[in-house]
Amino acid sequence: HSSAGNLTPKSGRVPDGAGGPDNVYGVSMMTPGCVCVCVCVCVCVQMGYANPQQTAAGIHTRLYSRAFIIDDRRRRVLFVTADVGMISQRLRLEVLQALQVKYGDLYRQDNVVLSGTHTHSGPAGYFQYTLFMITSKGYIKSSIEPLVNGIVKSIDRAHSNMKPGRIYRSTGELGDSSLNRSPHSYLNNPEDERHRYKQNTDKQVTVLKFTDLDGDGIGMLSWFAVHAVSMNYTNRMVSSDNMGYASYLMEQDKNPGELPGQGGFVAGFSSSNLGDVSPNTKGPHCVNTGLPCDYLNSSCPVGGTKLCKAFGPGEDMFDSTRIIGHNIYRKAKELYGSAVEEVTGFLHFAHQWVNMTDVTVQINSTHTATTCKPALGHSFAAGTTDGGGDLNFTQGAVEGDPFWDGIRDALVGKPSNQTQACHHPKPILFSTGEMNKPLPWHPEVVDVQIIILGSVAVVPVPGEMTTMSGRRLREALQSDGAFRDLEVVIAGLSNIYTHYITTYEEYQVQRYEGASTIYGPHTLSAYLQKYRGLARAIAQDRVSELPVGPQPPFFQNNLISLLAAAGVDGKPENSSFGDVLDQVLPVYRQVGHTASLRALYFTHAYKTFVTVEIYDNRTNTWEVVYTDASWETRFHWLKGSNRQSNSTVEWHIPPAAPSGSYRIRHFGHYMLRRFPQPIINPYEGVSDVFEVAASFYYQ
Repeated sequence: HSSAGNLTPKSGRVPDGAGGPDNVYGVSMMTPGCVCVCVCVCVCVQMGYANPQQTAAGIHTRLYSRAFIIDDRRRRVLFVTADVGMISQRLRLEVLQALQVKYGDLYRQDNVVLSGTHTHSGPAGYFQYTLFMITSKGYIKSSIEPLVNGIVKSIDRAHSNMKPGRIYRSTGELGDSSLNRSPHSYLNNPEDERHRYKQNTDKQVTVLKFTDLDGDGIGMLSWFAVHAVSMNYTNRMVSSDNMGYASYLMEQDKNPGELPGQGGFVAGFSSSNLGDVSPNTKGPHCVNTGLPCDYLNSSCPVGGTKLCKAFGPGEDMFDSTRIIGHNIYRKAKELYGSAVEEVTGFLHFAHQWVNMTDVTVQINSTHTATTCKPALGHSFAAGTTDGGGDLNFTQGAVEGDPFWDGIRDALVGKPSNQTQACHHPKPILFSTGEMNKPLPWHPEVVDVQIIILGSVAVVPVPGEMTTMSGRRLREALQSDGAFRDLEVVIAGLSNIYTHYITTYEEYQVQRYEGASTIYGPHTLSAYLQKYRGLARAIAQDRVSELPVGPQPPFFQNNLISLLAAAGVDGKPENSSFGDVLDQVLPVYRQVGHTASLRALYFTHAYKTFVTVEIYDNRTNTWEVVYTDASWETRFHWLKGSNRQSNSTVEWHIPPAAPSGSYRIRHFGHYMLRRFPQPIINPYEGVSDVFEVAASFYYQ
């Protein structure tokens, strides 16, 4: 098998790598890996909603990296799906550097794919471009180090567990779990094109099943197009969201009796062309009236875009995450169980770096067009129905606003006439391609890549493709002879993040997705051209003749950090760190009850913050049955005055919890001021023993 890597940061310091699952591939040899990567719990800004005030203050579920290595005795490929918002260029480059040190030229930019699940509740601070640093409180080493370490650790585990195996493919459709959040943009696509499809989102789920030579399952990899935003913009807890919960359920199912991140089976759930796809299936409504939002610009008569929110399908964001995640897991499990079509053949891959600001596109037999320097439109600031902006911007803006344009000109400068003309009809809010202080605001050099696993072509996409953009990419590749019989899978949020990729027609509407298509209206056409070039090179066995392309930058200087250093910790007099402030009750029922513990807290790193333990009368020992990686636990942190902090641990007792004696333990570190440098000491707190029983009349 292979392994999983814990990606969950801790209190702003270096995280641990908790052990985890593994996987295997079926062309000839392969193996997966899973590792937990810890995330800053105290000071980490969360990535996805672009809100610097959304700092992490607890753990809902931990984040994992799951690595899959496939080798056909001629070539080798590595696919990683990580519980992060997206893969940044800096994260990819640092992972590749670490792999170069460990493995030489075995794992390279052309045979390694890093893909993010797109959870919006993971850490920020792992980008090297100014726009992302501004919204993430800078480039934060305590965010990127655990991500790099966890991803590399999952790869190490996969690498060390390789063995012969087989792979099987299965596809199906999942309904009631996704909704197009920009249907007005989708309807601007040609009518005859839309009529070729039953729905305005892709419902297809693709599963690759990995077994050993005896047919025993050792892992699976799945792709489905839906945003991981069931945990909404109000969330302050690290969470792997709906995709992570699907992985959790599948791994718990296949690794019975194991704690999360442990066991031999690894289940990777990966993103796809999810750009306009929301899991909030109740749709957008005005929160002040309950009425549907305006169809064209997703705003409310009173409150604008901020009060237009999409909800569902659950009672709250935790319930919605559970429902959508369970739906994805259930369909993947069904497809895994019915997978009988074996994937055979050889591995192929091709990769180029491309300057996406200057790609010439052939429009027709007589006309060409070019991509643009990056820029974001006014509707970018409006946000989406999954998380609207705070200011008075609305989606669908095709004209500028004199007030905001004046502020823009005064602060960052007016876009050049050339850039404005190139991006038409987008009214430019930030001409990021013309902004270079302290570093470029957006990337110019982008990865394009294809890997072929026998009869499956995996296409890593450096951003968020909309539904129709993804369909056009698949069609473009399958229209070429060599790819006609291949299953083309889009792996979204891969290798580098470049915001959105809409069709030319969707771009004209300038909703959020179009305003966030940073290389202009011909972005998709440029990508189609580049990916078809890779496909032809593979088909003609001419990959070695492909130009490598311009190398991406790796910035060493001017990486800003806006995050204050961690301070020393305080506590009330006559108390100790870890003291329990509010004790548990003596008895809890197995259904509908939550055991809660509040204790003095820390602000520094620890491998495991929480365990729930049951007393084993046979051995007179305590056995860990849940951790802070378990769905059933929640860990909240609250910063108080005088450098004092409290934490609350919740264990939502499941019906299947056996009756018995339990306790909750909490672990951490605290920092004290000492000369010449502060010292960090460990501590732990423990609850009273309490009983879990079928009724309160426990004897």
